[in-house]
Amino acid sequence: MKSKIILFLCIICASITLNAQSNIPALDKSPLDVSYYPCNYPLLKAQQKNKEPLMARVIYSRPHKAGRTLFGDLIEYGKIWRLGANEATEIEFFVPVTIGQSKIKKGRYSLFAIPDSAKWTLIINRDTDAWGSFVYDVKMDVARIELPLTKLNFVAEDFSIFFEPAQKGMNLVIVWDELMATVPIQISNGQ
Repeated sequence: MKSKIILFLCIICASITLNAQSNIPALDKSPLDVSYYPCNYPLLKAQQKNKEPLMARVIYSRPHKAGRTLFGDLIEYGKIWRLGANEATEIEFFVPVTIGQSKIKKGRYSLFAIPDSAKWTLIINRDTDAWGSFVYDVKMDVARIELPLTKLNFVAEDFSIFFEPAQKGMNLVIVWDELMATVPIQISNGQ
């Protein structure tokens, strides 16, 4: 009798444990990532080694190539792309900047792109907290910048966005598959 009670309690505990685990969301196939400029800003701040103030941050999801044909197929030429996966990629400028001929005030924006085989059109848009590009509104555009593409000599399996130092500010570098686009960003004085 005692062993039947113990067995019954074990079954109930296992059932509760399995049910609790089924309520845990699955891991995202395109994990969220964040890049800062200056590079590694939060770590430098924690170590009290930050000499420059925070100037920019990009928050995006990192899809994987996973054997797929990306550009011209999964990501159609001539159509709006959320520049990553899941939510629209967001960039925040903590200082006024200039990209191409466009002066951009400090603030938070979404990034989109219109890919083509030879270039991308980068779009900076005021609408934030959107899922993908499903509700993209051209009237919210702040700037459109043509970006030449560089063909890489390797395949970048994971979509990546990061900042690198540049002479008059920073570059935002976007890499995926065999392509790289570089966005020169100048720090503006005032605005």
